[in-house]
Amino acid sequence: MKIVDATVVVTSPGRNFVTLKLTTDEGIVGLGDATLNGRELAVVGYLSDHVAPLLTGLDPHRIEDTWQYLYRGAYWRRGPVTMAALAAVDVALWDIKAKAAGMPLYQLLGGASRERIRTYGHADGRDIPALLDSVRARLAEGYPAVRIQSGIPGLKAVYGVHTTDGDGVPVLHQQARPLVEDWDTEAYLRHVPAVFEAVRAEFGAELPLLHDVHHRLTPIQAARLGKDLEPYRPFWLEDCTPAENQEALRLIRRHTTTPLAVGEVFNSVHDYQTLITEQLIDYVRSAVTHFGGVTPLRKLFDLAALYQIRTAVHGPQDISPVGMAAAVHLDLAVHNFGIQEYAAHTPRTEEVFRHAYTFTDGHLHPGDAPGIGVELDEKAAAAHPYEAAYLPVNRLQDGTVHDW
Repeated sequence: MKIVDATVVVTSPGRNFVTLKLTTDEGIVGLGDATLNGRELAVVGYLSDHVAPLLTGLDPHRIEDTWQYLYRGAYWRRGPVTMAALAAVDVALWDIKAKAAGMPLYQLLGGASRERIRTYGHADGRDIPALLDSVRARLAEGYPAVRIQSGIPGLKAVYGVHTTDGDGVPVLHQQARPLVEDWDTEAYLRHVPAVFEAVRAEFGAELPLLHDVHHRLTPIQAARLGKDLEPYRPFWLEDCTPAENQEALRLIRRHTTTPLAVGEVFNSVHDYQTLITEQLIDYVRSAVTHFGGVTPLRKLFDLAALYQIRTAVHGPQDISPVGMAAAVHLDLAVHNFGIQEYAAHTPRTEEVFRHAYTFTDGHLHPGDAPGIGVELDEKAAAAHPYEAAYLPVNRLQDGTVHDW
């Protein structure tokens, strides 16, 4: 079997998605997700101009060798653009291999380690009453765990909290120019413990509650927040400091027993090395799409398992159903699975990407279709052309761009 065509498809059925389509001489098609939100076209160029010409004529079954060839052969290694492109190739090759075997991908990864995959959903509100309503909605949808994010008194907009303009129209986080949000760290640190207290008072001690800091704190601020939240027993505190500073987690770990989750912006095992070997975190958060694919992420999970660290794959709406499907197959197979983030895609997205994975009673299953179980409707994709979209930028009260 040989690869005879490599095509990049860009579509925007609500969010921009970049998909690599590999076709073999036996007619088997594999799909891979290469979406890098806010920098999508950089990956398109990397794939179309530099990677696709190298793929034609290769044996798609040689997944490990192809990954090493593309990673090491480029000389310039790592980085989000490179690793998103490699992820698309890797997942597409696994899709082809599993289809050729007539099996769902998880069977090639060792088979199922569990019957279903626990998820958590997103609850948010501009204030605490609105947040409580959002938690009720997620519980009604069956989620067994909930991430809670709240607006901050005195701030107009906070990333992770849905807001509306003066006419009640939702303000999207991704816009044609970056949305500028204001930020006040001390106001945030005062408010978050009150948020947890209110949610615990309403829903009890048993509901797993997660919170995402979005990298906004210094190490000592994060340590303070983790300690302040200990009475409410969070499931985890996520991305509490900028991810580049691995040593920060040493200080945070010394001061709090609140579990820590890190890694959605990581794209290499080297980003994790200190955090895992010194047991400074409890959950690894990287996405298949941004970590180079199934091949390196499985290796990361095996390394984490040696230190009793669990998986929690990043699963926002700006990772396509192709990337989500690959994650769900991994979730089912690995022994040290922890929890899966699941922000369901819009109906328009699911018209473009028809998938076999299912969400039932707060749990996912990849299904038993051969491959990763996703089919791309290229006609539907063409009806939704690319739209420029950027993530927001935070500025402090005096106008300074907030960098931690």
